[in-house]
Amino acid sequence: MKKALLGLACIATLMTSCKKETKDEVKEATEAVGNEMEEAIDTAAVKVDAAADSTKVKAGEVLKKGADKMNQAAEKLKEAAKK
Repeated sequence: MKKALLGLACIATLMTSCKKETKDEVKEATEAVGNEMEEAIDTAAVKVDAAADSTKVKAGEVLKKGADKMNQAAEKLKEAAKK
C-alpha cells in the first residue's frame, strides 16, 4: 500500500513539474512570437516612412517642374503681349 501511494505521489509530482515546464515553454514561445511581431511592425513602419519620404521628394520635384513650365508660359505670354 505504501509503495502504491509513493508511486502515485511520484507520478503526481512528475505531472506537476511537466505542467510547469509546458507552461514555461508556452510562455517563452508567446514572448518570442510577440518579439517577432514587434520587429515586423518596426520594419514595416520604417518602410512606410521611407516610401512617404520618397513620395514627398518626387511630388516636390513634379511641382517644381510644373512651376517652371508655368513661368515659361507666362514669359511667352508677356512677349506675345508686347508684340
